[in-house]
Amino acid sequence: MGLKGKLTAQIEMIAGGDVFHELLSNSPHQIPSISPNTIHGCDLHEGEWGTVGSVYFWKFTHDGKQKVAKDIVEAIDKEKRSLTFNVIEGDLIELYKVFKISFHVETHDDIDLVTWILDYEKLKDDIEELLTFLGLVINPSKDTI
Repeated sequence: MGLKGKLTAQIEMIAGGDVFHELLSNSPHQIPSISPNTIHGCDLHEGEWGTVGSVYFWKFTHDGKQKVAKDIVEAIDKEKRSLTFNVIEGDLIELYKVFKISFHVETHDDIDLVTWILDYEKLKDDIEELLTFLGLVINPSKDTI
């Protein structure tokens, strides 16, 4: 088993990937009202909403437990409809040396597909893979549909 990993999930968006990209890029603090069973809060700690270098503080439920994560907006590409967060503090950093969450929107035959990618490096080899966390990050996508 390796310490580095990457998990990917893709979901079809009927409401439109542009809408979801705009929401997550510029108004992530509205995600808790869309997906309240999963995401409980998103606060701005530094910078401005929707700008690279801004720091967000998330409250969420994972595997039935309340957790938190602080991340930096590492990249936003409006043209490619992509966004990358680098987690720097919180419950995830207790288990992972590196933890990045990114997504992008692709359009194929008039269907928008949102692709989520988790890039991580475990601190120890015996830490479980992030399959349930991948489900957590796609929930707001499904709730927006």
